[in-house]
Amino acid sequence: MAEIVTELNSRSFPMVVLLEMERRAREISAYSSTSIEGNPLPLTDVKRILKNKPEYVRDSEREVLNYNKALVELNESIKNKKISLNIDELEKIQKMVTDGLISEYRWGHIRQESVFVNDPKTRKTIYWPPDQQDVTSLLKELSEFLVKNTRSIDPLILAGIFHRQFVIIHPFIDGNGRTARLATKVLLANMGLDTFNLFSFENYYNQNVTRYFQEVGLMGNYYDLKNHIDFTSWLEYFTDGIIDELLRVEKEIEKEAISPDTILRDYHQKIIHFIKEKGFITDKDYSMFTQRAKPTRNLDFRKLIELGVIVKCGKGKATYYNLSLVKND
Repeated sequence: MAEIVTELNSRSFPMVVLLEMERRAREISAYSSTSIEGNPLPLTDVKRILKNKPEYVRDSEREVLNYNKALVELNESIKNKKISLNIDELEKIQKMVTDGLISEYRWGHIRQESVFVNDPKTRKTIYWPPDQQDVTSLLKELSEFLVKNTRSIDPLILAGIFHRQFVIIHPFIDGNGRTARLATKVLLANMGLDTFNLFSFENYYNQNVTRYFQEVGLMGNYYDLKNHIDFTSWLEYFTDGIIDELLRVEKEIEKEAISPDTILRDYHQKIIHFIKEKGFITDKDYSMFTQRAKPTRNLDFRKLIELGVIVKCGKGKATYYNLSLVKND
């Protein structure tokens, strides 16, 4: 796995390729992670929702939009190295994924009540997590374990241990699975897996949800099981999933890098360079350094928009274009 990560991290690719792969990975992650929890929306609907961002949405659609927003914000935090997995950060992640879906007093807060986990098929209770008064101390122990073993345990194994132990602790009323998967991606990125925004290990889990729940969860009462928990099978499954996804990303990058749909001409590159230098570009700006007619210039902007490289802002004569990663508040 270390060889794959080193290879991916050391290579550079056209920005348009990386932006397209990032968009696609977010779509797959938002679809897969919410699907694991029972969201019925198919991938085609998820893509449409993320593209159009409708103002009025059902809970199933809000789940998808929340997860995508969390991916974007966490990726920015990772790039700026402003994130560490303490309890406050875990609460922020849970707040993002449950925004507008649960009561405010359960939103972004460690649970203050008992919970239980039901089998999604039989709807019978199969797991009783730790009591609420023990959750905070268990999370602190987990955090201390990560810090203490950062250099002595393989990062992938450490991330796998975190993922399962977090699910076992079940610190929130709702959103535990989604929070665990997002936090695990952050942890992997902090440990050197810089392709956070390009891969979707949630997709691997979603291919066999039954096995994922069998591997990551427990059956019974936590206090009866806590001294006999074996992580071996889960860690094998977890590492297989990460490696499988990294290999898929590696192949996809190779394919995308030579795709005619993503090849940018010199005039496209000039648009991107201008935005990087000046912060934005207008059609008038573009006309100053190109001989291309206005209808053709519109096609140039449209291609960059379709590829996810730039976004259109404003209307009419006030129209301008930004790089898609630039936020316009």
